Amino acid sequence: MSTEEHEHRHDTHPDIVKRLKRAEGHLKSVVTMIEAGKPCLDIAQQLHAVEKAITNAKRTLIQDHLDHCLENAVGALGREQRQTIDEFKTITKYL
Repeated sequence: MSTEEHEHRHDTHPDIVKRLKRAEGHLKSVVTMIEAGKPCLDIAQQLHAVEKAITNAKRTLIQDHLDHCLENAVGALGREQRQTIDEFKTITKYL
């Protein structure tokens, strides 16, 4: 499905946008730190924070997608099939 077909939003999207904007601000400060010759340890700590923020935003997006879009795609399932889907959703938390 292309993004041109219809708008696709979930309740978590505003929170994800907030996280990414925060990460964007941190990333800009990392560039400034590098340009200013700040210590590598300080830069690495900030880069780690940016990386974590992006990873958490991605994880939230994927989990939300699985919780909503996968449910809509598979519809009503029997108990065994339901267990398989639930296990799949659970294991993706370890990505």
